[in-house]
Amino acid sequence: MKKLSSFISNHKKLIIIITFILLIPSIIGYKLTKINYDILVYLPEDIETMKGQEILTNDFGVGAYSFVIVENMQAKDLLNLEEQIKEIDHVGAAISYADVLGTTIPKEMLPKELINKISKDNVDVIAVTFDTSTSAEETLNAIEEIRDITDKNVLVGGMSSMVLDTKNVANSEILIYVTLAVLLCLIVLSLSLDSFVVPILLLANIGIAILFNMGTNIFLGNISYITKAISAVLQLGVTTDFSIFLYKRYQNAKKTNNTKEKAMSEAISDTFSSVTGSSLTTVAGFLALCTMQLTLGKDIGIVMAKGVVFGVLCVLIVFPALLLFFDNLIEKTKHKELNLKFNKIKSFSLRFPYLIFIIFLLLYYPFYYGNKNVDVYYDLDDSLPDTLESSIANEKLKKDFELVNTEMILVDSSIKNEEISKMINDIEKVDGINLVISANKLESMGFNSEMLPNKIQKMLYNDKYQLIIINSIYETASDELNEQVSTINGIIKKYDKNGIIAGVGPLTTDLVHICDEDFKNVNFTSIGVIFIIMLFVLKSISLPIILIITIEFAICINLGIPYYSVTELPFVASIVIGTIQLGATIDYAILLTNKYLSKRKTGTNKEESIKYALDNSIESIFVSGLCFFGATFGVGIYSKLSLISSLCNLMSRGAIISMLVVIIILPSLLYIFDGIITKTTLGFKGGLKNEKNN
Repeated sequence: MKKLSSFISNHKKLIIIITFILLIPSIIGYKLTKINYDILVYLPEDIETMKGQEILTNDFGVGAYSFVIVENMQAKDLLNLEEQIKEIDHVGAAISYADVLGTTIPKEMLPKELINKISKDNVDVIAVTFDTSTSAEETLNAIEEIRDITDKNVLVGGMSSMVLDTKNVANSEILIYVTLAVLLCLIVLSLSLDSFVVPILLLANIGIAILFNMGTNIFLGNISYITKAISAVLQLGVTTDFSIFLYKRYQNAKKTNNTKEKAMSEAISDTFSSVTGSSLTTVAGFLALCTMQLTLGKDIGIVMAKGVVFGVLCVLIVFPALLLFFDNLIEKTKHKELNLKFNKIKSFSLRFPYLIFIIFLLLYYPFYYGNKNVDVYYDLDDSLPDTLESSIANEKLKKDFELVNTEMILVDSSIKNEEISKMINDIEKVDGINLVISANKLESMGFNSEMLPNKIQKMLYNDKYQLIIINSIYETASDELNEQVSTINGIIKKYDKNGIIAGVGPLTTDLVHICDEDFKNVNFTSIGVIFIIMLFVLKSISLPIILIITIEFAICINLGIPYYSVTELPFVASIVIGTIQLGATIDYAILLTNKYLSKRKTGTNKEESIKYALDNSIESIFVSGLCFFGATFGVGIYSKLSLISSLCNLMSRGAIISMLVVIIILPSLLYIFDGIITKTTLGFKGGLKNEKNN
């Protein structure tokens, strides 16, 4: 490591030049990385509902569908609008009542149960299908074109319209996310460091690491908009303390070395083991997300783990070059740093360990209970502002037409008509189903195949499958809909064991079941992996348990607060936040514990060892926690997307809670369990025989 440290210190200009050259492909990679705005595509490909979506796309050309709501339009104008919509690339069909009745037959001729779903009070609905998937770029472009050719009296609803609005909002906010994170971190760093230039260099270094990380995402094919939105601010919050550590090491080394190059070489060598060891738990925490069945976890986990690795590399290679290059400017802009002693907090932690421990025990269960019982929502409609076109359109479809969840049933084309009729009768009896459409059903209404337009016939059956369209009045992801989907699935299997129910409602039902499992698996995996790493880092059996319990308590407080404040969380936040908080803030506990161990192993008594640990770690923990808070707090307050704002609010609050728990509660645990710690940790064998009493 010394040779590498020396090379870095003596070739600062070369490193800076290479860094800027490497930024060019990184920026290109960042620009070319595709972003996915639909969470449902992260469901496992082998589940029935996803297979159903594939059949709809490949065999019926219905990869996605939307509803266009039209006000005050005559039948002939409605047909003209349909023709315009059908001319748009990747639109499969556009269907309204006018397709069946033409311009002369009154729409009252249609059965009431059907007409109430497509026309009411001078408001008509055009069902539009696309031959590409819900979140495909081609589908979103088609939705934009539909919006462009229509006027203010026309709204486009459906899942694809919602995905488009998500894309537009996310893209409009991303630059502001980074700006807010940088500004708040700059304030924290300017107060906690002794130079006005160093915070700028530090943030520039992290910015380079972020660009390297985001640029290499191109090799993943695509990433989620959630990953794109939070990865930069999260990487900033998590890796800032690595840079602070190196800078402070460098400043100390300058006092004992005759050249700044030698000082930096020493600082890099000293920082290497600390930063790489510390980053292991963070990387492990993020990689634990890869165990989720919902592959969104893999998406976030790989990108963030990669981000931490790039952060460490830039701290050890790029940041030293920047500090050396601008060393003179750093010296000229030095100022008195904010010197917080935290004497009252330290005094409280040291004087009342048993009281703190009792409070800790009393609070653990209520917050654990809140954590386990916090309300979670899965309906993606709820994650968007009510003012967006898709939200307005979907609400109108629900209220005026009771088109809440439109689902597709796929059954074998060889099933006889009488069997299909029985199946439809059974489905119509299910609570919450207010419309069933199939070729068989339309014939029973008096519309034989000759009367139906060719595009409707193609949409309802082919040589492999028959398509039955049903509508539910139950909200997406509600208990009622989940039960309804299960009931209908049972009915389908009775008539066709290979039959499938597909659509946003069934997909979201699968999402609910899968996420329940993911929540348990991810938490157990992250705890297990981090526990194993800490066994080797701390060389102790008891300390990993104590530290994990400490941070898990902070997580319980963080996720318990929404329960007691009656706040719903998006399902993504409830799954990933525990793992993120554990991986990102366990370092606070490790830092304090290492300081305690280093003093305790010399024979110093536990009181003095804990005091030494607090004196030498509390400021670093405080600055690190505030940087993590600053990087995420502004985004949480600003973002209009509740998935993003909830995640960032939880992360910012979690950083502060973890910080406080580590500096207040952890010392009391170290004090009370000191006897167990010394017996179960390597390095204490002879160290306590001559224990000092001072």
